[in-house]
Amino acid sequence: MEVMTLGEEVLRQKAQPVSEIDDGIRELVREMFVTMAEKDGVGLAAPQVGKSIRLFVAKADDDVERTFINPQIIATSQETCGYEEGCLSIPKSWENVTRPERVTVQALNERGRRFTLEADGLLARVIQHEYDHLEGILFIDRIDPAKKAKIEERFQKTAAKKEA
Repeated sequence: MEVMTLGEEVLRQKAQPVSEIDDGIRELVREMFVTMAEKDGVGLAAPQVGKSIRLFVAKADDDVERTFINPQIIATSQETCGYEEGCLSIPKSWENVTRPERVTVQALNERGRRFTLEADGLLARVIQHEYDHLEGILFIDRIDPAKKAKIEERFQKTAAKKEA
């Protein structure tokens, strides 16, 4: 699957709910896990592969593949922590992002079963990062505006060279 990169409109749209979990959605989930593994990612949201739907997959430090369909973050901790984040849609860019340390999320899995998950550490960060994608938010929106501008400028130059 092709991963959309900074500048693609789908990355800035608020994704629509998944109306039906069918074989097509399950196949999309399977392909997203394959793509995520090929790109050495720990999470991948449907908008990153050109699908503006509320779905993401994650495989963090516990090595468990998790699917989140129509997720809702229902609680976050008061405590926050900073951690260097990157994104498959913004290659070769890493910046420190401060987020809540813990998160509770409700979602459906690929079989349509509702679950609630309390997460901390890397998994909590991945969930928040991928959830942001469903809202049209990129991790660079959560960093210093001057650093964000530099990343966007560098990305535009790279894109212009590819087009030339």
